[in-house]
Amino acid sequence: MALALRRLDARDDCRVTAVSALYRTPPWGKTDQADFYNACALIETRLQPVRLLETCLDIERDMKRVRNERWGPRTIDIDVLTFDGLSIDAETLTVPHPRMTERAFVLMPLADIAPDMKVKGRAVVDWLAEVDAGGIVVANENRAWWRG
Repeated sequence: MALALRRLDARDDCRVTAVSALYRTPPWGKTDQADFYNACALIETRLQPVRLLETCLDIERDMKRVRNERWGPRTIDIDVLTFDGLSIDAETLTVPHPRMTERAFVLMPLADIAPDMKVKGRAVVDWLAEVDAGGIVVANENRAWWRG
C-alpha cells in the first residue's frame, strides 16, 4: 500500500493530501484467509474519475495483482470510494463505492481523514457508528507510514 500511495503521489496529476492510520482487519466475505491491511487516502487529482480508476488498476497490475477469486487473497486492492461528492454509475466505476457504508474496514480509516464527509447523505462517522468493527486493530497509527 505504501508503494501504491507513493506511486500516485509521484504523478504530476495526483497528490496525496492525507493518509489514515494503517489497520489490520479480519477477512470479509471469504473468511478462510489471513487478515488484510486497510487504509484510506485523500487524493487531489486532475484526472477524471474513470481515468483515476484506470491509473489505480495500472498500479495494481504493476504490483502483480491477480484477480482469481472474489474477496480472495490479493497483493493490493485500490478502490475509488468517492470523487468530489459525485454520483457515478458507469460500466467500470460506481461512486460512491456501493458497499462502503456497510464495511467497517473502509469506514474506520476513512473516518481518520474525513469524518464529516457526506456519503449517501450521511457523515462517515454516522455510518461507522452502525457497523460492526470487531477484530479491527490499528497496525500503525503514524500517518506517515506510507512515506517509507
